[in-house]
Amino acid sequence: MTRLLALGFLPLCLMAADRPVIPYLRGQAMPDLMIILPPPPQKGDPRDVDDRATFRNTRSLAGTGRWQLATRDVTDDRFTVFACAIGRKPDASTTPALARIFARMGDDGMVGHAKDGFASRRPYLDQVGEICEAKTAHLAGNGDYPSGHTSNGWSTALILAELMPDRATAILRRGRVYGESRFICGSHSRSAVEAGFMAGSVLVSRLHADAAFRSDMDVARIELANMTRLPVNVPPCGSDC
Repeated sequence: MTRLLALGFLPLCLMAADRPVIPYLRGQAMPDLMIILPPPPQKGDPRDVDDRATFRNTRSLAGTGRWQLATRDVTDDRFTVFACAIGRKPDASTTPALARIFARMGDDGMVGHAKDGFASRRPYLDQVGEICEAKTAHLAGNGDYPSGHTSNGWSTALILAELMPDRATAILRRGRVYGESRFICGSHSRSAVEAGFMAGSVLVSRLHADAAFRSDMDVARIELANMTRLPVNVPPCGSDC
């Protein structure tokens, strides 16, 4: 499990120094994705053929607007990723309860356990082609299946859509596009992205069983309602997004 995923895509330094951040689900029983998810494709089966074709075909997107979006979507900043869907860019100072949710919503190693267990190789390791981020040893050593970026992005989209139902369509669309950026980038296979969407849904269902999470959601809902009374200050998501 990467440190980035363990921190839940938000630097903990955004939280007050005298308030240690404890993930909602730390030490709790977590669903087993190796049982929930379908296994990754096997060499030569239809899903593997599709994964390989997807990687090959999406290399032609390099330099396009969609490739540029996938490159930007490597970011781990939830506030930035969903600003266009929300219509504003909140932060830890304007929406502290939402920032607290983002900092505490880690999956306690759920995705990392599945990555280690399935031990799938990322597509660019077996096929020729550039990807939209650096081919680091860390990236290569972190399993393909399921996509942690997608899981985190989709779980964020589900939470924001619940908090802002009037923006749910734009938010959920942005969450879907954010996940798809991972196979367009070439860092993940399409099947890993699909599994990541499911993993994100599993995480949110588990979070809702936690009383502290539900309490923070109630406060964040009020924060965001107050924020939406202010003028929209972020351009809407474009056609690529």
